Amino acid sequence: MISLSVTEAARGFSDLISRIRYHGETALLFKGGKLVAKISPVPKPLTGAELAELWPKIHHLSESESASFAKDLATARKRLPKPNSPWD
Repeated sequence: MISLSVTEAARGFSDLISRIRYHGETALLFKGGKLVAKISPVPKPLTGAELAELWPKIHHLSESESASFAKDLATARKRLPKPNSPWD
C-alpha cells in the first residue's frame, strides 16, 4: 500500500496509475495529514472457468441455514407494502 500526499500524487500521477494498474497496488492520498482518498485497482472479472474452479471452495448454506433463509425471505415479502401502480 502506498501512502502519499495529494501533491505527490499529482506530480507523479501517471507513474502512480501505472503502479496501481500493473502491480495491483493501492494508494492512500493525504491532504493536510488527513486521509482524503483511496485509489485501488478495479477487480478483474472472473471467467466462467475461474468461477467453476472457485465454486467448490466457497461456503454453501446448510439445509437448516437454507430453510431459515427461505423463511426470512417469506416473512420479509409479506411485510412489504403493495406497490402503487397506475395499471392495477
